[in-house]
Amino acid sequence: MKYKNNHLFITISAILFLGAIMTTIEGCAVSAKITAKTGVQLWSENCQRCHNTPPPNTFSPEQWETIGLHMQSRALLTDIERNKIIDFLQQ
Repeated sequence: MKYKNNHLFITISAILFLGAIMTTIEGCAVSAKITAKTGVQLWSENCQRCHNTPPPNTFSPEQWETIGLHMQSRALLTDIERNKIIDFLQQ
């Protein structure tokens, strides 16, 4: 009887472990898709969904840096996404 319970425990543990790995891998694939996007793509997808965005030459590079830091938390952007958007706006 102990052998059957132990075998069941191992089987369930293995299934849960594989599920966790698959979820992690899938999450990485989504991150890779986001990472592959350009600054202009991220800008149009994230900034323009909430408000009309000003042209890039409206603010100085330093001002875009400050705006990017502020908007990162509001738009739930990663550092990579924020940096790509700021780089686009500063060009």
